Amino acid sequence: MSSSRRALLAAATAVAGGLAVGCGADSRRDAGATRVDLTGSTGSTGISDTSGPAPATGEAEAAGAGGSGAGGSGAGGSGSPARPGPVTVRRTTFTSAARGRQVRMAVIAPAGTTAGTLPVCLVLHGRGDDADRAVALLGLDGQLTAALAAGVAPFALVALDGGESYWHRRASGDDPEAMIIDEVLPRLAAQGLRTDRIAATGWSMGGYGALLLARRHPDLVVAVAASSPAMWHSYGASAPGAFDSAADFAAHPVLGTPPVPGVGYRIDCGESDPFIKVSREVAATLGARERNFGPGGHTASFWSAVTPAQLAFVGAALNRAA
Repeated sequence: MSSSRRALLAAATAVAGGLAVGCGADSRRDAGATRVDLTGSTGSTGISDTSGPAPATGEAEAAGAGGSGAGGSGAGGSGSPARPGPVTVRRTTFTSAARGRQVRMAVIAPAGTTAGTLPVCLVLHGRGDDADRAVALLGLDGQLTAALAAGVAPFALVALDGGESYWHRRASGDDPEAMIIDEVLPRLAAQGLRTDRIAATGWSMGGYGALLLARRHPDLVVAVAASSPAMWHSYGASAPGAFDSAADFAAHPVLGTPPVPGVGYRIDCGESDPFIKVSREVAATLGARERNFGPGGHTASFWSAVTPAQLAFVGAALNRAA
């Protein structure tokens, strides 16, 4: 383990330790719908390194300080990138044509970086969560503050409302994937963030969604860090409502697919999580550069505990892609 990784894990101990132990609604609905092909194996491997449009008129914005204090939320003036300043959280509500409803977006970013230089990592929440809960559930403002203090290259975390869609277009017309590509990324670019190459992270439903986004947009996503990704081998084994039909399930595969060239993968899952078996499988199939299958369950405490290492992983990948 590198010295910067050790420093990051030490700096984030207080952040992770202070979060609530438990799980969101997605663990009751997804993990609770456990079937035979979700049976977890035993034993731990530990961590293994193989190495458009501007915002619409009438959007509501609220900026608040996160982590170490107040400051701007994204870009500075021209010139060389400055040392990142305090981390802030800027919340925006906008009307999504792709989802047919009002959605929320939370941008967690350090101040003091030059326009167009700060890359983005999308945060895709689990079932039953939303953008605001994602920030609070993992303490993302504090987690990013600790990562930057430990020397991780600066980037912005962007949490989004995805409903219970499993982050793909549904028969109802709800299309969170189109929201990301056609609405969110242009808005982030208009704020001065760099959106040509991004990373994605998420847990449970969102872990699957992050892996799926990389598969469907290989020229966009450079890295994925997925915690307890909710995946099944068949439509019949999937959680109720995760897919519209067997055809919908077949059209959005992750399990059994090869790695996307140019994408780095990290997979985390607790030994007591019902998704441990498929997590091990997808880590092997995708050739995950980092993987962690230590003690833990399908809980917020596990996801928050692995967040520091995930932020270091995606930060390094985004820095290489700059």
